[in-house]
Amino acid sequence: MISNAGRRLTGRTALFGMVVWLFAVVAPTPAQAEYADIVINNYADAAGMRPVVFPHWFHRIRFRCKVCHADLGFKFKAGGNAITMAKIIDGEFCGACHNGEVSWSVENCDMCHSGIPGTPTHFHGSTVQRLIAPPFKGLDQSKQPQ
Repeated sequence: MISNAGRRLTGRTALFGMVVWLFAVVAPTPAQAEYADIVINNYADAAGMRPVVFPHWFHRIRFRCKVCHADLGFKFKAGGNAITMAKIIDGEFCGACHNGEVSWSVENCDMCHSGIPGTPTHFHGSTVQRLIAPPFKGLDQSKQPQ
């Protein structure tokens, strides 16, 4: 026969296990940039917001390039668009889909504004960055043999 103390311990263990499981499943985790994600920080830092991490490949596997780059007018350059929250709310750029009908709306700030503050606008892990040679700095004359 199990004593009341044993039942309480088993109950506490089960409750602890459920809390740990719930935390692991529900708790938000920091955003992780993936290959070819675009960090957009044209105005975010100045507005006191975190930069946007745009999951380019997540969108690319669902839509053809022309949907965003021709139909919606996104330029083929990170930071090349003057995207503001006012324009998004008016249905421009991201707001064409992120309107609460096609996808989530602007009330969910952290869904997009998930970057590390101060991160500059750029492609994350882009192969283009690896293919471009770093700028030539020349030789340090003080380290050359005389």
